[in-house]
Amino acid sequence: MENTLPHMEKGEDNYKVPNLEKGIAVLEYLSLRKGGETLPVIKNDLNISQTTAYRILNTLVRLEYLVYNDDSKRYRISRKLLTLGFRSLDEQNLLEIVLPRLQELRDRVKETACFGVLGEEKGIFIEQALGIHTFRFFLSPGKPFELHCSAPGKAIMAYLPNIVRNRYLSYMKFTRYNSRTITTEEAYLEELEKVRKKGYALDNEEELSGVICIGAPLFNYTGYPAGAIWISGPKDRLTPEAIRSAATHIKEITRLISSELGYRKT
Repeated sequence: MENTLPHMEKGEDNYKVPNLEKGIAVLEYLSLRKGGETLPVIKNDLNISQTTAYRILNTLVRLEYLVYNDDSKRYRISRKLLTLGFRSLDEQNLLEIVLPRLQELRDRVKETACFGVLGEEKGIFIEQALGIHTFRFFLSPGKPFELHCSAPGKAIMAYLPNIVRNRYLSYMKFTRYNSRTITTEEAYLEELEKVRKKGYALDNEEELSGVICIGAPLFNYTGYPAGAIWISGPKDRLTPEAIRSAATHIKEITRLISSELGYRKT
């Protein structure tokens, strides 16, 4: 017997689950509030009764989609949603392969090592291995990063098929952060050509003054850039010599990960 979905026009309301819709509304609402929010504010903003809001919030906490802070009385999004979203990518085992190598890179260069992928319009930071220095960089999983002024953004964009690269270029606003920021498409394309020649990308204080990032792409078995690995550090530690050394390590680590993903350079 063939299994088919019912035609919604026969009565769409019959197939709605109001509390599920409210639960999704809560998740979408909290995804826009990095610090989380309290029950009274959530119920008022979403026009949900206190009892319903309380049940939804605590169900999501129990299922680990939300985290509740006893001190601030705030609910916020957990990493579980990020993990679910990441699992939907083609490379389901990518993070398992990347994490040990990320830690290996951190041990080699001593700086914070990061991993990210492309999102809808920008890059998305996924995971990191914190550097060993007292002063080190920390990012929150899910944080977007610009493509025009970041090392991972340049590293991925340099190796995208033209039709995909052009789509991302159409989204880019080339926001100026300082005098070092690339602000035109022409200059950006020239920069991507340099990335392809060197095999790595550099953010030379282009977003944050005093901060340098070095990154290289990961390739899957089809040769498509599945993400990027990069390090971040202050310019007083990342001297020109340190940058060259770190770039060598990053390219080696990304080559190892790409090989584990089935990539064979032709």
